[in-house]
Amino acid sequence: MDVLMKLLFATDIGLLSLFTIVFLISMGLFIWWRINKNIQEEERG
Repeated sequence: MDVLMKLLFATDIGLLSLFTIVFLISMGLFIWWRINKNIQEEERG
């Protein structure tokens, strides 16, 4: 586990990979939030 943390936080490609993973998760949550918001607005009328 220590080797994995060292690769993620100490190397350039590790930081880029970590940023990409966080970005994809946040975009997925944002899209899910927008879809739910639009569904609720359509149900109201």
